[in-house]
Amino acid sequence: MVNIKDLVGSQIHSRIANHVGRVIDLVTRLAVEGYPPITGLLVLYNRRQIFIPMKLITGMNKGDLAVSNERDLANFDPFKRRTGEVLLKRDILGRKLIYLGEHTKPRLIKAAEINIADIGGSWRVAGIEVHKHRRIFRHSPGQEEEHTGFIDWSHLEPFLAHVPTSRLRVSYRKLAKVHPSELADLVESASPEEGQEIIAAVGEDKELEADVFEELDDEHQLELVARRTDAQVASLLATMAPDDAVDLLSEIEQERRQPILRLMPFSQQMRVRSLLGYNAETAGGLMNPAVISITNDQTTSDAIERVKAGDEPYETACTLYVVSEDNKLIGSFNIVELLRAAPDRSVSDIAHPDPPHVSTNSDLPDIATTMEDYNLTAVPVVDANFTLVGQVTVDDLLEQIVPENWKRRSELL
Repeated sequence: MVNIKDLVGSQIHSRIANHVGRVIDLVTRLAVEGYPPITGLLVLYNRRQIFIPMKLITGMNKGDLAVSNERDLANFDPFKRRTGEVLLKRDILGRKLIYLGEHTKPRLIKAAEINIADIGGSWRVAGIEVHKHRRIFRHSPGQEEEHTGFIDWSHLEPFLAHVPTSRLRVSYRKLAKVHPSELADLVESASPEEGQEIIAAVGEDKELEADVFEELDDEHQLELVARRTDAQVASLLATMAPDDAVDLLSEIEQERRQPILRLMPFSQQMRVRSLLGYNAETAGGLMNPAVISITNDQTTSDAIERVKAGDEPYETACTLYVVSEDNKLIGSFNIVELLRAAPDRSVSDIAHPDPPHVSTNSDLPDIATTMEDYNLTAVPVVDANFTLVGQVTVDDLLEQIVPENWKRRSELL
C-alpha cells in the first residue's frame, strides 16, 4: 500500500533521456461500486503539466518512478481533464467524505491521507486515513495525542459536486439505506454545498427527501428552501406530513407563503390550511390530521382492509379510532388488538370506549401527562364539539420536549 503524500512531489524520470519530472497528482475514475482505478499521473515537466498513463509507469511500490517505454517526457501531451476524471490530491485529499460503515452511525470524516494499492493487478484507491485525537491521561489534563485510522474505500462516499468533470454525485442507492434522521445529521454537519449534494441525491425518492426535511432544524430547512422555486417547495410540502409542512411553511418569508400554498394539491392544501389556525405549541398545532377512523358498525375485516388501503404513515396507523356518523370520538384500539381479534368481529367489541384524549388547545404538559398516564404512543385530538380532528404521536411530542443539544451529536473526525 502506498500513500498519496509519498507520491505527490516525488520525481519521475525517463529511461531513454535525461528528463526528470515531478508528480503533481494522481488521476482516477470513481465508480458506484468497487475500488477506483488509478488511470495515470499528472506530472510537471519543463513547466508543462502532462499526463502519463498508468500502464507506462514502473516503480510505484518502490518509490522509483519511471516511464517504462521508449518515450521521453517531452513527448507526452499536455494534461486536460476528461469527463469522469477526478484528481485525488486536488479533489479528495483534505476534503470531507461520508462514512457509511457497518454497525455505526454515518458521519462526515476528513481524508488526511489517501492510500492506493495493487488490487487484482492494477493500482486502485484502497481507502483513506483520518486523524483521530486521543486524550493522554498519564500527562497533564487536556493533553491529546494524534493517531491515524484506516477506512476502506467501500465504506466511503465522496462529495463530487465541486469536480467539474465528474459525472457522479453522492449515490442515492447508498444513502437510501440510511435513516432520515441520520441523513439530516449529515446535512447539518456539512457545508451548504455538501448538504445540497446530499439532498439532491435523496431527492430521487420524494418521500425520503420529505422525511429528511422533517428531521432538519429550521435553519437548514430555510437554507435549502431558499434555493428552490415556489413550485418545488409546494411539491416538497405536499409530500411532508401536514404538521411538519405547517411548521416549515410558517418559517418561510411571508410573501412566499400564499403563492406556495396555492401551488399545493387541493387535498394537502386543505389539510395544511386547517392546521395553520392553531398555536404551534398546542395539540392542534402538533397534531397530524392523518388518522384511521371507522364506524362502530364495521367489522375487524373492514378495519384491516381500511389499514391496507390507506396511505397514512406507519406511526399514525398504529392506533385506529371508532367514530360516530358525525365523526365524534367513541373508542379506540391498536393494530395488535385488531390483528388478534377473530375475523368479522364487530369493532365495537374490541374498542376501548371513551378513550383518553386531548383538545386542540391542550398544551405540551397536558399532552405529555396524558400520554404518560395511559402509556400511549398516540393520543387523539378533539375539537370543542368532540369531533376527532387528528392525533399527536409520541415522536411529535418528543421533538418538542427533547433539549436541542441532545438532538445533534454528529462529530467530524
